[in-house]
Amino acid sequence: MANRHQQHGFTLVELLVTVIVFSVGLLAIAGLQSVSKRSNYEALQRTTASHIAFGLLEDMRNNGGGIVSYVAAGNLGGGTRGANPGVNCRAVGADCTAEERAVYDLWFWENYADGALESNGQGAVGGVLNPTICINGPIDGSPGMYRVTVAWRGTVSLANANPNGCGAGSGNYGDNNEFRRLVAMPTFLDPRI
Repeated sequence: MANRHQQHGFTLVELLVTVIVFSVGLLAIAGLQSVSKRSNYEALQRTTASHIAFGLLEDMRNNGGGIVSYVAAGNLGGGTRGANPGVNCRAVGADCTAEERAVYDLWFWENYADGALESNGQGAVGGVLNPTICINGPIDGSPGMYRVTVAWRGTVSLANANPNGCGAGSGNYGDNNEFRRLVAMPTFLDPRI
């Protein structure tokens, strides 16, 4: 009778193949994690920009007497509104004129976009990256279509065919605005209502 030896365990080649296959799988998972993290950050930026645009439009709707001040403000972002205007027109019982309310609202939303309303002790942590807020509408404050656009810097380069000029040419979004992201919210406002 021949002596039969049965193999037990793995050979070195089998072990090496297993390690390689397992490593490739782990690298794929790490790549997916990176893409997922970047996508979540982009979604957070878009959500924040939408909240800013919607909030500013609602403030304009609620302050029809100051609508000319909103449109005349120019582009917001990067601290262009300066220091706190003093009177907190959002406080319960605050007695503000339409102009004071518009000045405070513009300051508030710019600081929200810049992230200056949230800090971790080392600096601003909220808002969107390199924000620009543009307000368009009839310059005389008459009833019509008004639009608030929020531009910010995205994480990856995209072909930019968007004709909206908000933030274009500022240098914050790449040489050809390839990193510029936009949220534009148009609405009809009648300041007389």
